[in-house]
Amino acid sequence: MKTLTPAREETFYESIINKGYSRRDFLKFATYMAAFMGLEHTMVGQLVKTMETKKRIPVIWEHFQECTGCSESFIRSDHPLVADVILDTISLDYTDTLMAAAGHNAEAAKQQSMKENYGKYILIVEGAVPTKDGGVYCTIAGRTAIEVLKESAAGAAAIITFGSCSSWGGVQAASPNPTGSVPVDAIIKDKPIIKVPGCPPIPEVMTGVVLHYAMFGTIPELDALGRPKQFYGKRVHDSCYRRPYFDAGLFAESFDSEEAKKGYCLYKLGCRGPVTYNACGFMEWNNGLSYPIKSGYPCIGCAENNFWDNGPFYERLENVPGMGIEATADKIGKVVLGAAAGGAALHAIATNLLKHNELKHNKREGVANEQHLQDQ
Repeated sequence: MKTLTPAREETFYESIINKGYSRRDFLKFATYMAAFMGLEHTMVGQLVKTMETKKRIPVIWEHFQECTGCSESFIRSDHPLVADVILDTISLDYTDTLMAAAGHNAEAAKQQSMKENYGKYILIVEGAVPTKDGGVYCTIAGRTAIEVLKESAAGAAAIITFGSCSSWGGVQAASPNPTGSVPVDAIIKDKPIIKVPGCPPIPEVMTGVVLHYAMFGTIPELDALGRPKQFYGKRVHDSCYRRPYFDAGLFAESFDSEEAKKGYCLYKLGCRGPVTYNACGFMEWNNGLSYPIKSGYPCIGCAENNFWDNGPFYERLENVPGMGIEATADKIGKVVLGAAAGGAALHAIATNLLKHNELKHNKREGVANEQHLQDQ
């Protein structure tokens, strides 16, 4: 009997070219993603070589308690190859939202992929996991999300949580949390987990994290909360174009005020930029077109833990970290303005003193010269 030879697995590059993209498109994409991943320009060549030689990595994408906003954000990326990285190039073997198969066929495809790629695939999780009453508030094919998650995580090389729901619990876990929703790391303890929070995350950030693991075989450097530093290493506040107004104590008092129209800082309108770590300020959305603060709306801190319970969105922060011990933005503004006024006053005083001393000096010299003439 003739034995069938397994089809040779495609590399990332071959998959891209076979989809009809040109070599130029591929190189543009590699440069584009290297920049977003925070790599030096000298690393573009290495990224290109890796994509030309490495095999596609299998991905299992699970959906639990969520609104599918993360998937919606991802597939609407302005760069055509960004979505293809996961939808085709990465070999997306299962996602009950985007795949063509359904029902038993879809579940069979997932089981086969997890068995054949045990210990090698990436598990992406979108949505929180309910635990109350045995987890009955989210069931898939008659099984609870807890069961599905544990089974899918067992053979995963790494887990990526897309969105604030799977990373922190999201709105489902907000008080009073009726279904006992928890994030993925509350259940899975023995796998490396990369958190990509946001409601939703930026699509290029999602791609960059997956691509980093696929290219280098390691998880990116994470912060203390498990988020990749390359995208969550700075506060929105630090890259905000309104920051100079904050430092100067110039704030919009209402959304329709003259200060708002002039682009003043939105701190008093509840902006969470000073305590939110995300890439919005320098990557922005819609192909770098804008982001909430740029469109006149304060940051609601969607990438931070418990952001749904962190007070009303339009209530300003009491304290702003990194601006002095227990210093408030109001005090900072007053200090800045006070320092400016004080500096002007000191300058005026100093100038007057110098003039006074100069007059006294000139007067002494005049008296001395007059005395000298009299003596002659």
